[in-house]
Order: sequence, then structure tokens, then C-alpha cells
Amino acid sequence: MIEIGKKINGRYKIIGNIGSGGMANVFLAHDLILDREVAIKVLRFDFQNDQSAIRRFQREALAATELVHPNIVTVYDVGEEDGMQFLVMEYVKGMDLKRYIQTHYPVPYLQIVDIIQQILSAVALAHQHRIIHRDLKPQNVLINEDGVVKITDFGIAIALSETSITQTNSMLGSVHYLSPEQARGSMATNQSDIYAIGIILYEILTGKVPFDGESAVTIALKHFQDEIPSIRIYDKNVPQSLENVVLKATAKEPADRYKTADEMRADLDTVLSPERLNEPRWEPHALMDETRVLTPVEAAQVETPPVEEPVAETAADQAEEAAQPKKKKRKRWLLLPIIMVIALLGIGSYFLFGGGRGDVAIPEVSGQTEAAARAELEAAGLKVADEVEEIEDDEVEEGNVSSKPIPQKAMKSKRIPS
Repeated sequence: MIEIGKKINGRYKIIGNIGSGGMANVFLAHDLILDREVAIKVLRFDFQNDQSAIRRFQREALAATELVHPNIVTVYDVGEEDGMQFLVMEYVKGMDLKRYIQTHYPVPYLQIVDIIQQILSAVALAHQHRIIHRDLKPQNVLINEDGVVKITDFGIAIALSETSITQTNSMLGSVHYLSPEQARGSMATNQSDIYAIGIILYEILTGKVPFDGESAVTIALKHFQDEIPSIRIYDKNVPQSLENVVLKATAKEPADRYKTADEMRADLDTVLSPERLNEPRWEPHALMDETRVLTPVEAAQVETPPVEEPVAETAADQAEEAAQPKKKKRKRWLLLPIIMVIALLGIGSYFLFGGGRGDVAIPEVSGQTEAAARAELEAAGLKVADEVEEIEDDEVEEGNVSSKPIPQKAMKSKRIPS
């Protein structure tokens, strides 16, 4: 812990402690040169020798310097002293949005729309710079004494161009605001940020998060298998148009969500117009008219991740198969249950061990026989489903296991019912 009165870089005198996060501690300091208060984020001592943590911390500095916007906390300086990484930022006098909701609920609709519009304006700029925040939550949204929103903590933001950096085995961000695709272990996209903003909007309107539970894994499961509870349970007077914005932003399938932050902002511009207040309830379209059956995932299965039951095909699917010529070769591949196990273990390891440092390594079994692949996966502590899915893969010998991604058709023919 840095002592009060210590000078960092001979310029920033520590005044007090503001708080701490997963990777860093934040202090209030006085800039002796420019005579102003600043916030200094210092990488925690236990991460000082962690090169991965240092790289993430430095990426935060790089990302933040690119984002100059009135609704994004400004970064003034970055440096290292005696092996200690630090970031000097604008000090925002006020409170975070989580605390604001707790102390001001119920918040007037006009003010709610204004807050979300400011968040979307900042996120739109970040996305233009090919930066996804990936950890949007009320705790990372500050509101100053004038009601101006400031987004902070781009510490786990990743530029889309940094293709070497993945998050398959480390679920980042708070699970209450985690998009379904991130909960499944897929890469975050711009629409993952939009999903998180939709959850934030739900929380401001109701005073509660839509999905909660006893563990991180339980909550993550709800994000991709449960329908979001109606806002009208908590506020019977909410305009349908405003609830519709929440429904569209938090759609399970990205194809149903707003494509961009600007699109969501444009919808919010007229959300309180008299002619829209009683518009029809928004419904998703991407998954309509498809039969989707899967065994429900219970919270009790956190210790032993769920195993998928055989999927029922629609009559249309059967007809389509019959109409198409038979393929000469079809390869066998362990389908969704293994992918789900990987996702759950990624979430569990992040929240149990922190920041992905205790991630479970998933064995590479592509090209092995089914028996050998099962043995290796089970030896690694993974639960493997009994069923297999046959797909084509020219790079793997017939009858062996493929690591080829799940076909879109297969993905769209399954759903875990609520």
C-alpha cells in the first residue's frame, strides 16, 4: 500500500485512497505542477511481476489515450517508478452509477434516457477506434456533480485489430452484465457492449439486475437460457417503447440486437415521444419458426457441467436433408456439451481465482479417435457428452474428432428453455 504523502514521479502527491479493483488500487493525488486533483491507478503489488497483467495495464493506457471524449475519463499521464506501473487520470467528483441508482431510485425517465445516451455516445467513439470495453457496468460509469457521465476502466478493453489476444479461457467483466456470447466462451464484439448497456438500462429502470444467483456460473447460465424479466414487474407505468429498447439491446442473438451504439441512440431519441409510448412489445426475429430443444441447465449442475440431450429436428430440416444429395464422407465431432463445459470452466476459473490466472487448459484433441479424445478430456477434469455430431471436415480422418466450429445451422436449431 502506498503511504499518504508519498510523491510519485516527484510530481503527484498521494492524498488518500479512492478504492481498488481486480488489478489496481486507485488513489487521490495532487498534481504539484498543474495544481489540480488527479486520480492515480497503481498496479497492485502482487501483479508487479506478472507480465500479462503489466501488458493489460499498459494496453489500458494506450487505449485510453486514443479516446478523447467528454463522457470518457481523460488519461493525463502514464509511467513506471521503482517497478511500479501507474496511470494518472482525471478525478471525477461524484459517485459511480451503482451508488447513484441505490441513492436516487426511482430515477425519472428523462434522466435515465440522458444517462444512457451519454454512455452510448462514449461507446460509439470507442467502437470507431475498434476498441470494445467488455466490462461495462454501473461501477465503471461515474456521474459527476453536474450530472455528466464519465466511463472509466478500459483496462480489459481490446482493439479488434489485436487478433492475437483472445478471451476464450478467461471470462472478463462482471457476470451480471455478461453477454450470452461471452458466457458461452466466444469473443466479445461491439454488440456485447450494447448488451451490457441494455442490462444497465434495465437496472436503472428497476433498481435491480435482471439475472442473479448464488454463483457466477449460475448467473452466466441465465444470460443465455432465461428470458429477461419484465420491467413492468417493478414499474407498471414504464412506457412500452422504453422497455422495447431494453428488450432489443439484450436480445439473446446478436442478430436481433442493435447493430451499433449509434442505432440504439437514435431509437432512444424518440423513445418518450407520445406516439411511441404504447407501441407493440418488441419480439426477436432471428430464431422465429424454428424448433429448438435442449435439456434445461440447472443451477445444481455447476459442479458437474450439463450434458446435452439429442436435439429434435424440425420437419423442415428433415425435408431439407432428404432433398440434398448424400455426402460421401461425414466426420464425427463432439458438439455443444464440450463447448459449454469450456465456457463454464472459463467463467468459474475467472471468478474463483481472479482475472483468469487460474484458467483451466483445454486439451487439443483434434484428429484423435473418439475414445482417445474422451479419455484425454476426462483426464483433464472435463465432462464429455455421450452424443456426437457428424460434420464434414476435410482436414481430419473420417471417424476422428474435429475442432471445426459449430455449424450455424446446428447453433440455430438448439435452445435451452427457460
